Amino acid sequence: MLIKEMAYSAEDLLALSSAPKYAGKLLELSEGRLIVMSPAGWKHGNLASLLDRKVGNFVDEHDLGMTTGAETGFILYKSTDPEIKDTVRAPDVGFIAKHRLPDQLPESGYVPFAPDLAIEVISPNDDPEEVHRKVVQYLKYGTQLIWLFYPNAETVGIYNGKSFQSLEREDTLDGGDVLPGFRLPLTDVFKR
Repeated sequence: MLIKEMAYSAEDLLALSSAPKYAGKLLELSEGRLIVMSPAGWKHGNLASLLDRKVGNFVDEHDLGMTTGAETGFILYKSTDPEIKDTVRAPDVGFIAKHRLPDQLPESGYVPFAPDLAIEVISPNDDPEEVHRKVVQYLKYGTQLIWLFYPNAETVGIYNGKSFQSLEREDTLDGGDVLPGFRLPLTDVFKR
């Protein structure tokens, strides 16, 4: 017998996030499919916190917009078609440019659009296919720049919709058109 997998909406996801069954878990939606992840390990959390501070401080100093941390949910796609399902992703750090910020964001719930920059810290147990799917979804729904940090390899993958670039420990990360003037030596990130 074929059992159809349940498709969830962004509203379902928000309700599930407070259910005891999912306490301490990070939840995302990929085209209606529920993705359940364990809390991040210390190395992941420490790097995500460092990146949030570095980007957040730069954004604040230059009045560029708003950053989000702690896996804030972004509704990349909200479906009105029953055949196409909602997608909600939660980057380790997100950035929204000032010119894209509405006068007021909803009091609760998720950010109702894609971030301009999504930063993901990749853990050894992350499924490479799911990471790729996430990158494709970010780009498809409007994210301009994605940084994938691989702490164990001490590399960063950069996607901007037009190209892919890989940086190593000795390189300097550049904010490009999304964060003009932002520069971060990766030796400051991948400290031994």
